[in-house]
Amino acid sequence: MKALVTGGAGFIGSHLVDALIERGDQVVALDNLSTGRRENLAHALERGAELIVGDIREPEPVIELIERQRPEVVYHLAAQMDVRVSTARPAYDAGINVIGTINLLEAARRSEAHRFVYASTGGAIYGEADELPAREDTEIRPEAPYGQSKYAAEGYCNLYQRLHGLSTINLRFGNVYGPRQDPLGEAGVIAIFCGKLRNGGRPLVFGDGRQTRDYIYVEEIVRAAIKAAESDASGAYNVGRGVETSVLELVDVLREVGREAGVLENGKFEPEFADPRPGEVIRNALDPSRTRAVLGFESEVDLSEGLRRTLRSL
Repeated sequence: MKALVTGGAGFIGSHLVDALIERGDQVVALDNLSTGRRENLAHALERGAELIVGDIREPEPVIELIERQRPEVVYHLAAQMDVRVSTARPAYDAGINVIGTINLLEAARRSEAHRFVYASTGGAIYGEADELPAREDTEIRPEAPYGQSKYAAEGYCNLYQRLHGLSTINLRFGNVYGPRQDPLGEAGVIAIFCGKLRNGGRPLVFGDGRQTRDYIYVEEIVRAAIKAAESDASGAYNVGRGVETSVLELVDVLREVGREAGVLENGKFEPEFADPRPGEVIRNALDPSRTRAVLGFESEVDLSEGLRRTLRSL
């Protein structure tokens, strides 16, 4: 099978490229290398993957690329993912997350791609949900332009399925972490904390540290994306563990994992506190039951094991 992975040199995208190459697929990665790194794809490139440097905001080059490559599956992971940037520059955020997605959908339609898998967000799209874990039918109330732009792009994926018959699916990811992660966006807290742990620093906690997230290991996200590509399901699907973990709990688990790994100096890993960040979602967790029932995906890596693997990768 031939696949195109946008954002393919990034954190999640490069892991997906690796997995697709490992199973024998022909893979083209599209990335503008603004945050993605060529070295993330070193192993995949040696095994036949192709990296094309380009910008999804440019419609004609995107259409020409996909018509030339004619992938059977488009995995769309390229995005502006920083909540703070989206708040400061909402039009810039929408240009990438909405216009860029429309360009890819149009290119996929013209090239008659079989499947379009869109990486959305469960961490930002629901906002402060009245009930947790949030289900796919939970009211959409994003707290920042980032969540709004991802939801708008979901709508275009649904539209292209209704209007043009393009097979699409929207995966609402929890807070993804693991090897190769840069300390950008909310989910980057684990990358930042792991660096502090290994370097003898202290984790910086905004507010009281009781904010919760649904953390999921990157290899699990890859597994869910591949299952989504192989299905004919449409609409939105949460990809998370359904477990709330507070920032303070995260610090505690990392402290224990660091002790086990022998990387914690003096056995101490105590947080520093700073003022809360405005607009930050306080609690978040995703109900994965629909994804389990329809796509056959269920998380198998708990937070402690995922953190062990992440620390080993450093």
